[in-house]
Amino acid sequence: MDLIRIGDKLISLRKINLKLETIFGLRCQGFSQQEVARQVGVDRSFVSRLETLGEIRRGRRIAVIGFPVANKQEIEQLLRKEGVEFIFLLTDAERWDFVRHKSGLELLNWLMEMVAKIREYDIVIVMGSDYRIKISEALLGREVIGFTLGSSPLKEDQEINKEKLRSLVRRLGRNKGLKE
Repeated sequence: MDLIRIGDKLISLRKINLKLETIFGLRCQGFSQQEVARQVGVDRSFVSRLETLGEIRRGRRIAVIGFPVANKQEIEQLLRKEGVEFIFLLTDAERWDFVRHKSGLELLNWLMEMVAKIREYDIVIVMGSDYRIKISEALLGREVIGFTLGSSPLKEDQEINKEKLRSLVRRLGRNKGLKE
């Protein structure tokens, strides 16, 4: 249900989402914060705060992590061509082989080093299950852009839509607004 009660107020989440879509739609069309605020009937500072709340730090430094990826070589090639600086992709077999050959301590150290390294990037695209994306967001914060390959657990390699990924990387690289 999209209704929530706060004290005596009944609030429609659908109504809020429609307003947000209107606000961001107008901003993407080039309207100023003041113009949007006037059209929607809110303060300009509210529009500014919404943008700050949802802001993803953007820039040229993009990292991509993904598993289990069926078309790994194609995706790596595409990402290199698009200027992605850090790429870590595994097939299902590779990810299981990776964990089988490391002790618990080695895995923990590797994970901590990987998180530290990835935090250096402006944007991290995580391709994986809905659960892995949620965990990545918790570890890395607002820099994560999820590219869901399916519901957890993923038990076999997933084919990545190259054009959808290329479009996302290009929009991030151009610092344009995000809308998937």
